[in-house]
Amino acid sequence: MEFDQAKLAEFKENHKTQFLASVFVGDLEKLHEAEALAKSDPEMAELAEDEIAMLQSSLSEQFAEMERIIEASREEEAKPYGVVLEVRAGAGGDEAALFAAELANMYLTYAQNQGWRVSENSVSSAPQGGYKEGVFEILSPNAYEALRFETGVHRVQRVPVTEKQGRIHTSTASVAILPMRKKPSIEINPGDIDMEFSRSGGAGGQNVNKVETAVRLVHRPTGVDVRCESERSQLKNREKAMAMLTAKLESLHEEEEAKKHAEVRSKQIGTGDRSEKIRTYNFPQNRITDHRIKESWHTVEATLGGDLQPIVDAMHEAEAALSEG
Repeated sequence: MEFDQAKLAEFKENHKTQFLASVFVGDLEKLHEAEALAKSDPEMAELAEDEIAMLQSSLSEQFAEMERIIEASREEEAKPYGVVLEVRAGAGGDEAALFAAELANMYLTYAQNQGWRVSENSVSSAPQGGYKEGVFEILSPNAYEALRFETGVHRVQRVPVTEKQGRIHTSTASVAILPMRKKPSIEINPGDIDMEFSRSGGAGGQNVNKVETAVRLVHRPTGVDVRCESERSQLKNREKAMAMLTAKLESLHEEEEAKKHAEVRSKQIGTGDRSEKIRTYNFPQNRITDHRIKESWHTVEATLGGDLQPIVDAMHEAEAALSEG
């Protein structure tokens, strides 16, 4: 009875299957002994047949169980343990920056209400308030599944506070939801990454402000860059920045692959492309419209306050209906 030796070696190395592998090896030795006995002593062959059959059945079951454990472990590693949330102001000047901050607050409040852990990685504030760019971490195995349809351009229509004549302005902000995985699906050459250090922002006098703890990574082949300044140590910021960079490069790769396969895109809600206009928040009419599923909600204030669940549910229902169709 032959078993895949490469797989067996993997079972011996993996801490989740090491004990089962040791039992398997012991039973495999018993099988070889029983088979050798049956060959060398014809009188014992009949007695050994039952033991050989029992051992062969047991070994097959053990091997299959170890394969299941390894496969489940791989699936767990591939499943996102959280997301990087990126929000950037688009067209519309000060109003776009204010809207970007409102969107960030919407997602972070929603995440906190779900009991997920959130943290700020880096924020570039606009002079009149709001964000030019905000980058955050949301840590939960459920975060990506809930928020994966949020990537794209969000548009707001309202009368800005500074508007004297009551005219409605249209502004935009882009959102990217980037999954973070324990085991990346792509390989990144460390030699392709440039690293820069600087002092973090924040209140003066704090330790985080006195040493160069902020980290910026640049992936030269793509030009993708990330910055992290949320931690008090340079090492932790480097680790978080690397996780962010990996998430961005994986997302970029997946986006490019989706564009290559039009037949796959036809069964998706949107492309996951951050340049796609996905949703409009119309304040005068108290209406939010998602352009991909052509559905509206008259809950602008509540939604921006973090009550995102009705939209999350609608997106998943639409995807399920699309898949069934």
